[in-house]
Amino acid sequence: MDSGTGAARRGSPGPPAGGAAAPWTRRRFVGALGAIGGVVAGPALAGCGGGDGGDPADAGQARRGAPPERPSSSAAPTAPSDASPAPSGSRPLYLGTYTSAEGGGKGIGVASYDTASGRITAKGTITGVPDPSYLAVHPDGATLYAVNERERGAVTAVRLSDGTVLGSRATGGAATCHLSVHPGGRWLLSADFGSGTVAVHPIDASGALGERADLVRHTRPAPRPGQQGPHAHQFITAPDGGHVLAVDFGTDTVYSYRLDERTGALTEVAQAHTRTGAGPRHLTFHPGGRHAYLANEADDTVAVCAYEPSSGRLTIGRPQSTGSKAGTNYPAQVALTPDGAYAFLANRGDDTLARYAVEAAGARLRLLGTTPVAGAFPRQIALSPDGALLFAADQRSGTVSVFRVDGSNGGLRVAGEPFASPVAVCALPL
Repeated sequence: MDSGTGAARRGSPGPPAGGAAAPWTRRRFVGALGAIGGVVAGPALAGCGGGDGGDPADAGQARRGAPPERPSSSAAPTAPSDASPAPSGSRPLYLGTYTSAEGGGKGIGVASYDTASGRITAKGTITGVPDPSYLAVHPDGATLYAVNERERGAVTAVRLSDGTVLGSRATGGAATCHLSVHPGGRWLLSADFGSGTVAVHPIDASGALGERADLVRHTRPAPRPGQQGPHAHQFITAPDGGHVLAVDFGTDTVYSYRLDERTGALTEVAQAHTRTGAGPRHLTFHPGGRHAYLANEADDTVAVCAYEPSSGRLTIGRPQSTGSKAGTNYPAQVALTPDGAYAFLANRGDDTLARYAVEAAGARLRLLGTTPVAGAFPRQIALSPDGALLFAADQRSGTVSVFRVDGSNGGLRVAGEPFASPVAVCALPL
């Protein structure tokens, strides 16, 4: 999920805050995984050593099938220290980290946040999930999913009622960095940065994951100069529900697929290309469903995209400013208010949040300014469901910053002191 991660992702130009070590690069991270793969907080996960994984070259031989009727595996996790329901006025918050990074976390952080003040309170840790650098929740709110960003990529399901790890499944690729749940709740989509592959796993009635239904490697166009291969960075569902889109940093391309909701099979229907060297990272749709916003990591830009639901075709607009004044900046992702009136962009390097007015029914972004993030290297941002609070996971400062969002103008005001969270790379407020 980025250009300089906790354990070191995608080409960061310098060391983490407070250190003088050599630059954290994606190549160093993936190369080191083989040596540290056994350093995990908690028990080994079921499925990690099973027959579903393997070389990304097996993309053309991916298995297809309907979701299984029963849970496939189970592990004995360490549950959160406080699994009781959050008191009135507070909501759950889950935190992603790198367990294999120096100073990293022990698993998925469990916390709560006050809906009025934004104050975060630690509740415990779900262990037994290695390198859970990105998180997503099932539409029914009962199951949490985490990537395992390791040499042998995998995805893990966790039952939220008691913190039980339901098991994991290999993606068939390397360094899984992003996942999302299809709105129908029957399919999990994941992206593997290291191998440039995207995978689909079935979800059964318990929330557990079945064996992989499909795997596709991005073989065309060829990666841009300087890239050793494709690098899938995100895999999401378009608002129409019938198409899923994969953003590939290495090929400067957004791929559109049709998802067969019966079998989980993927069929490519379109490609959208950025200018060479843009390095697209994350795509965020406007609530209207006809426009989306693309954060381009490598050339420090953001672009408005037009989307055609009938065909799944995306058209990428001209690159726009991120508002960054830093010499080196890596935009991470865009988050929108629920009404689609304002957009925010995380700027890593500039360490700011850019604020945009969304105009012309989503077709235009107008930069309003930037706000210091109150941390270092905001890797990921997310709004609370009501849009009143914005959370920023600040990787290099090991903190989560919280901001109140002014609904009248999109203004951001910091809400108290940042919350300490080791190598914070994902914050998921529910």
